[in-house]
Amino acid sequence: MNTDVEDLLRHHAPQVLGALVRRYGHFDAAEDAVQEALLAAAQQWPGSGVPDNPRGWLIRVASRRLMDQLRADEARRRREEAEAALAPPDAFTAPPPGEGRAPSEDDTLTLLFLCCHPELTAAAQIALTLRAVGGLTTAEIARAHLVPEATMAQRISRAKQKLRGVPFRPPRPEDRDQRLAAVLQVLYLIFNEGYTATSGRELHRADLAREAIRLTRAVRRLLPREGAVTGLLALMLLTEARSAARTGPHGELIPLDEQDRALWDRDAIREGTALVEEALAQGPAGAYQLQAAIAALHDEAARTEDTDWPQILALYDLLLRRAPEPDPMAELSRVVALAMVYGPEAGLAELASLEARLADRLAGHHRPAAVRAHLLERSGDTEGALAAYRTAAARTLSDPEARYLRMRAARLRGRGAEPSP
Repeated sequence: MNTDVEDLLRHHAPQVLGALVRRYGHFDAAEDAVQEALLAAAQQWPGSGVPDNPRGWLIRVASRRLMDQLRADEARRRREEAEAALAPPDAFTAPPPGEGRAPSEDDTLTLLFLCCHPELTAAAQIALTLRAVGGLTTAEIARAHLVPEATMAQRISRAKQKLRGVPFRPPRPEDRDQRLAAVLQVLYLIFNEGYTATSGRELHRADLAREAIRLTRAVRRLLPREGAVTGLLALMLLTEARSAARTGPHGELIPLDEQDRALWDRDAIREGTALVEEALAQGPAGAYQLQAAIAALHDEAARTEDTDWPQILALYDLLLRRAPEPDPMAELSRVVALAMVYGPEAGLAELASLEARLADRLAGHHRPAAVRAHLLERSGDTEGALAAYRTAAARTLSDPEARYLRMRAARLRGRGAEPSP
């Protein structure tokens, strides 16, 4: 498909779905109808050209498909025919350019709230968001999460069934902050899975990372004064800016301190840094703003040795103090920062304390062993580092991370080549 057409369809998909769900309900049937309209556009527009009003075209086509589906269900015939009769003649026509933002654009945020409904599990929220708001096909979502298409289709179907009867409207004012936090958490999880895949042969799933950034931009357009939204977008941009330098020619992981910083995306870093400043000025700094500030300090350092580790450690201390519950990954990152400021022995002592405190949360995870290996290597304990690298390599489900950890072990053994798994 033409890339411009694909981008246009993904931009309009949530607005079209929101328009249908708001008018008719029936989330699952409306979502299927929108997917059919998107498929029709993908087939027709590259040859016939994009219509002057693409959103109106999609709404009209999707509405016809939806009405056909609903009318085929005898039990719903009377209700749906009554709704159709009450619709004004121009109900499915988007306003022409220049008349201000169409109401359906606000439906993107309402749709995100619906996809991240608290009745759904985190896995279901992510899958439904990618499908309904991101416009990804079930097959694309399944490939991104390394599960069979049938499994993902079942997950999405169950999620839509759970939402049957849930009204399509923004959350109540008293629930808004909690529901917005859930939306941002889902977008954050989608980005993290794209930036560092938790399993499989690829380290970076660019499609997921880009989709998370695109969706977060859409939320920010609707909520430009929300510090958490601005901070999350800044964090994503500043992190994704390093993606070109994170892997070698064979897909191997390259850690931050060994990356070629000339490959970093300076435009993304400038945008992200400006957003950090804006986010910090929009109110008390929360988790996303503070993580973005840490990412900015890393990105602004011209060389590894120029990194402002004391400031990064102070930001991690603030982040963890404000966290409502322990964050094991942030705690491990703080251990690294502390070791960079006070030395590897101090880092190892802090790591031991952390593992004792969060034993149930960290058990079996590869990250503590990887951090221990790094600190032991820096302290000169070669044998200890070797054992820790091997443990970390055996625990990770990511092939690139495992190769990197085995390579570090091989270096310590003086072999200069990666040992066999």
